[in-house]
Amino acid sequence: MRHLWCVALLFLGITNSFSQTESEQFPVFKDCKNNPPKDQESCFNAKVQDFFYSHFKVPQQVTDANYKGTVIALFEVDSTGTFKPLYIDAAYPELKEETKRVFAQFEKVEPAKFAGRATYAKYTVRIAIPLEKPVTDETTAVAATSGKTNPKVQQELDEFDKIVSKPFRNPQFKSHLNIPFSHQNYAVFDAAVNQVGSNNHSASKPYSYAEVAKYYDFDKEQQKLLKNKTSWWGRKLWNENLVAIQGDGYWFTINPIFDLRVGKDMDSELKYTYVNTRGVHVQGALGEQLTFSSSVYESQGRFADYYNRYAESIKPSGGNPAIIPGIGIAKEFNGDGYDFPLAEANISYTPNKFINLQLGYGRNFIGDGYRSLIFSDVASPYPYFKINTTFWKIKYTNTYMWLKDVRTDVTAEKTYATKYMANHYLSWNVSKRWNMGFFESVVWSNTNDRGFDFSFVNPIIFYRAVEFTSSSKSGNAVLGLTSKYKLSNQMNIYGQFLLDEFSLSDIKAGNGSWKNKYGFQIGGKYYDAFKVKNLMLQAEYNYVRPYVYSHSNVLTNYGHNNQSMGHLWGANLKEVVGIARYYYGRWFVDAKLIYGQRGLDFNTADNTYNYGGDIYRNYDEDRPFDTGVVTGQGNKTSVLIADLQAGYLVNPAMNLKLFGNVIYRNFDPATETPTAVKSSTTWFSVGLRVDLFNWYYDF
Repeated sequence: MRHLWCVALLFLGITNSFSQTESEQFPVFKDCKNNPPKDQESCFNAKVQDFFYSHFKVPQQVTDANYKGTVIALFEVDSTGTFKPLYIDAAYPELKEETKRVFAQFEKVEPAKFAGRATYAKYTVRIAIPLEKPVTDETTAVAATSGKTNPKVQQELDEFDKIVSKPFRNPQFKSHLNIPFSHQNYAVFDAAVNQVGSNNHSASKPYSYAEVAKYYDFDKEQQKLLKNKTSWWGRKLWNENLVAIQGDGYWFTINPIFDLRVGKDMDSELKYTYVNTRGVHVQGALGEQLTFSSSVYESQGRFADYYNRYAESIKPSGGNPAIIPGIGIAKEFNGDGYDFPLAEANISYTPNKFINLQLGYGRNFIGDGYRSLIFSDVASPYPYFKINTTFWKIKYTNTYMWLKDVRTDVTAEKTYATKYMANHYLSWNVSKRWNMGFFESVVWSNTNDRGFDFSFVNPIIFYRAVEFTSSSKSGNAVLGLTSKYKLSNQMNIYGQFLLDEFSLSDIKAGNGSWKNKYGFQIGGKYYDAFKVKNLMLQAEYNYVRPYVYSHSNVLTNYGHNNQSMGHLWGANLKEVVGIARYYYGRWFVDAKLIYGQRGLDFNTADNTYNYGGDIYRNYDEDRPFDTGVVTGQGNKTSVLIADLQAGYLVNPAMNLKLFGNVIYRNFDPATETPTAVKSSTTWFSVGLRVDLFNWYYDF
């Protein structure tokens, strides 16, 4: 155990000094008060060393053993100026006890300060055994040899002791690090970002802290949430990162990840539902240009019956029982549960104020709504490379992705099929109130060893033209248009239009051709609704025609891991969403009501037609008709979902939340089939979760 703590000390890089800026002040002994600020550090160090030399008594047992070595003590001077030993590394327990005794004799000092406020600071002190009289920085040992002076010869280098460790000041709040995207997290600063006259681009998510910090003071708002805790355990539980290191030009944090829930589906034979997630979240920066984050999860769980059925309906080839939506492939666990690991990572490089480059494994989102029809985060994570270019009133985002198709009919030699996606999104602030966005995307497969087709790499290009020159059947291109108008600082309206394919002649004919594949969204947000501070109301309508997102090529649908990259229901749908979010200090309440109609396939022996809702079916096969196509055709199914969640933010640094929620779902197909089961579900859950991404239960 002793050696483990030594490693931990080396890892944390905590030393007995830190570089001092104008806003930082070392703890001050009474005898050091009159020293100039630049000498406070050396005076503090000298006083600590002198105190140990004067008061430390080497135990007789250690002296009798003729022991020579070093005691290393990690200690803290808290915000009251009290010295507290945190860990002592010594060869003899008697040395540890003596070190504690000496620490207890330190008088209180003036505590360290940052920006004028008292704070705590950590240091290490090294005590040589046998004791050695401290040598000040100005003292130099010399030896006369042939009339020359030689510098002091040191048996140990002092590079390690000179490593700079500063008090952690939340540098992430102004960095280019991505803010983990969940609708609940982003609602806290959504109003600030959407002020009239702001020149930002709110549709392209996740945001970086630097983008939001122009409008929302993260540090100030977090200070309002901090509890008055001085003990190490109190601070770590309620206020701080578990590990937070800041040095000269670098910083990083390490936090545990928990998602621990237990619940009950009242209409299920299962005794209870649960999620048991453990993991670690690391983030940091090297300089101002390079940031990084990584999350690794290990999870087991089972859910309400309807959710389990959906997860199993999209199971992959190869024998695994399910794909957990938004997570990935799951293995069987204890007969009636799933084991579903997850990893996400991002490296971001910002060479100048115009360009940001990201290499990651995760999810992205484009839109101002709860849903995105053009590019959403409902599918499993995937590898991607992203280029953000921001100048004038423009933000131009290019995203290149490597996706998987895991169905049995495209799996070869036990290997899932690879496909690729490239997106362009240009966001333009037309005026201080009005934003427009232009989107294009293409999906292509590795047919004929095509690989990653560099025809689509050019960041300024029209994919439709490239798709045509490569063969119009080899890729699936979609176009999109987004828009947002700020009526005031309290209200805005937004929308999307998705165009997968259309025939002008068929539109003019007005015959409801299947070729007219499009979707649209319209919605609005009301901040501080009815003058209630921090109450946000949102309403949204989504409409997607049959056969949208699908393609004639079995691989090039708009999906990944058997999940849609657009609307999570696929196509052939109408949906109304109403959301209310409120927070007060650390408390929060979210309410969501969804009503929709879906057109499902029957998938029975006497009706195998493709009605356009399943994006993984070839739209050229088994269409029941070519004209008279209407949204909701097929097995018309009504879906009603009500979701109420309330909770408490336990730790804002980790985004750790204690919550309880209830979901009511009614699924009512016109015809009940093996794949469309009529059901009514009431699902209660309570849990403790680090909120880093969106969980969707709206299936």
